Amino acid sequence: MDTKEQLRHAAEKLALTLAQSGMQKTTARVMTALLYTEQDTMTAADLCEELSISSGAVSTAIKQLIPVGLVERVPAPGSRRDHYRFREGAWATLMSQQNAMLDVMLGAAKDGIDAARAGSPTARRLHEMQDFYAYMAREMPTLIENWRKEYQP
Repeated sequence: MDTKEQLRHAAEKLALTLAQSGMQKTTARVMTALLYTEQDTMTAADLCEELSISSGAVSTAIKQLIPVGLVERVPAPGSRRDHYRFREGAWATLMSQQNAMLDVMLGAAKDGIDAARAGSPTARRLHEMQDFYAYMAREMPTLIENWRKEYQP
C-alpha cells in the first residue's frame, strides 16, 4: 500500500470512529480528508472527487465544521473557488468550546441534586457527576493553555 492509500485508509478509519461517536458520517469524512491531505488546501470540487460525494454534501459538512473551528476558508490568489484547510490549533479550540458543555453538565447535576432526596442513591450519583464536571471545568482551561505554551509557537 502506497503512502496515499495509507493516508486515505487512516482518514476513513478516523471518520468511522467520529461517526460512531455522533458526528455525521459525511462531515467526519470531509474533516478527515482535510486533516490527512498532503495539499495545503482543498476546494469543494477536490473534496467531492476525493470522497465521491456531492457538492451539496460537501457544502453541508463545511457549514458544520467552520463554526466549531476545525476548518477554515482561506484565500487563494488567482482562484475563484473557495479553498478550505484544517485549521491550525483546531484541537485546542475544540476543547475550549467543550467548556460550555462542562457548564451545562454542572448545571444539570445541580438541578438534579436540588430535586433529589438528600443521601439517596440518586443524590450520591449526581454529587459524583457534579464533582467530576467541576474538576474538569476547573482544570481544562489550564491544560489547554499549557498545551498552547508548549506546542504552539
